[in-house]
Amino acid sequence: MRGKEAREKPPRANLGDTAYQRLRQMIVSGELPAGSRVLEKDCAARLGISRTPVREAISRLTSEGLVRRPEGGMPTVHLISTDEIVEILHVRRLLEIEAARQAAGAPGKDALLKLRTVFEAFLSGERPSAGDHLAADDALHERIAAMSGSRLLESLISDMRLKTRIFDKGSIPERFEPGCKEHIAIIDGIVSGDPERAQAAMKTHMDNVRDSILNHLTRLF
Repeated sequence: MRGKEAREKPPRANLGDTAYQRLRQMIVSGELPAGSRVLEKDCAARLGISRTPVREAISRLTSEGLVRRPEGGMPTVHLISTDEIVEILHVRRLLEIEAARQAAGAPGKDALLKLRTVFEAFLSGERPSAGDHLAADDALHERIAAMSGSRLLESLISDMRLKTRIFDKGSIPERFEPGCKEHIAIIDGIVSGDPERAQAAMKTHMDNVRDSILNHLTRLF
């Protein structure tokens, strides 16, 4: 029996990955808000696992900049400043415009066309849940990044989008319809195989995303 249990016990590396994914999602969703302490003991109890994989997860989140550990202090969820938000949006804009340019004409059009039907359905049918909308948004941008053919570019975009999500959780309803139309235009540009058209469509989208987020933050503060 013990041998069977040993065989079925998940590898520690998997527990570390699970802890990392769970804690990262809690940060992104706001369940662990900015400024809150990320304590090994509390997180381990919350996730129902030992402290070792939680420690590893916190270390990874710290290296990504999502968690800060002041010298001699407790690790806390990083509070992203307005200046950092502006910088993140600027860098993300440059990266995603380049990704769209490189994706034009690359293999993977079928996946984009399937996503196109999703955004068309969003516009013509009942408004989707915030979760479904965010999932489609993520799927599109991740697919474009992958189609760019650059793993470094794909990784950088993923990192920038993750940090954007912390302060932008789909809470700008006026962006829903324009955003869907912009996504369709981006898909059409990439599928056409025209790098300039794809680049221009992504530039329009990213400019509007940046402006809407900054305007939203201005209203909040």
